[in-house]
Amino acid sequence: MTAQPTVVRRAPGKLFVAGEYAVVDAGNPAILVAVDRYVTLTVAGRDGAGVEISSDLGPHRERLRWRGARLVRCGADTGRDGRAGLAHVLSAIETVGRLLAERGLPLPAFAVSVASGLHDNGTKYGLGSSGAVTVAAVSAVAAFCGLTLSDSERFRLALLASAEIDPKGSGGDLAAGTWGGWIAYRAPDRAAVLALARGRGVEEALRLPWPGFDIRRLPVPKGLRLEVGWTQHPASTTALVSALHRRPWRGTAAHRRFVHATTDCVRGAIAALQRGDGQELLARIREARRELARLDDEVALGVFTPRLTALCEAAEAVGGAAKPSGAGGGDCGIALLDADAARDIARLRELWAAAGVVPLPLGPAAAGNAEGNEE
Repeated sequence: MTAQPTVVRRAPGKLFVAGEYAVVDAGNPAILVAVDRYVTLTVAGRDGAGVEISSDLGPHRERLRWRGARLVRCGADTGRDGRAGLAHVLSAIETVGRLLAERGLPLPAFAVSVASGLHDNGTKYGLGSSGAVTVAAVSAVAAFCGLTLSDSERFRLALLASAEIDPKGSGGDLAAGTWGGWIAYRAPDRAAVLALARGRGVEEALRLPWPGFDIRRLPVPKGLRLEVGWTQHPASTTALVSALHRRPWRGTAAHRRFVHATTDCVRGAIAALQRGDGQELLARIREARRELARLDDEVALGVFTPRLTALCEAAEAVGGAAKPSGAGGGDCGIALLDADAARDIARLRELWAAAGVVPLPLGPAAAGNAEGNEE
């Protein structure tokens, strides 16, 4: 293993196009697009032992030391309190550390620096910063330690790291951050994946099949332009998904109907993208919005805020289709419009501004060179 003097890796943010909430159950499909704003992570060698981390994701600087393949704070206090803001970075480092330990390789000393373009003066946009930083951390630390990983292996390590913190998360943000571009994604069973890694090791978890998991590339929408609006109100995906899991709605006929309808909608949207059928894709986006609204009415999660509702209505007013992106409750919404309708696009942005929605100048992040799918 040859350590690199300095390694820099970045991973893009993401937007959900369709399939939110249903995708948290293993095997259900969703569509995501990686966006051209990034989290950048730099790893450099340092004197002494252990790991030092600094991040602009919060007022955080930590010095830690290895205890086995775990990181603990230096000094008398070796607890894990105070590390929440860096939890995803630390979990990513430790997951790579477990792989190194299984291979009989040393755990090196290094310094990590995190810089995020997914925030506005500390306020998150809702573009999946925790997923992006996890992917970037796995990529950078593995490269620094001389590990050569495929995209599938990088994703798997990132998902293992993320699931240690929140096993309810679908991992869609990690898939978008790993593969880039427009993707169709199905999540594996995170509890089973964690059990596999804990019982048989990280190495085996990289090698064995993950039932339910699938990733494949999609073409960009033909003749349509993606517009993104930020509500200026941050939301917690973890809190909203956890709230849904606590509701007695799960397992009911209404839940099964939502999953069936959402899955049918996503499959229709995938087919529309593959055919280049823009009008059908718009219809599927409107359908996805209706399903989220029905979910919100049934469970009272607060998916639709006044600004998200205004964002969607403005897009409809100019002939487009729109919906919240992700769990809702704030953050961002997306709209698809005729790419040649410059006046409609300008009018949409005016309507958004009047409603307190900030248009974000985002485009798709370039796709990488990974294989298209995995069973």
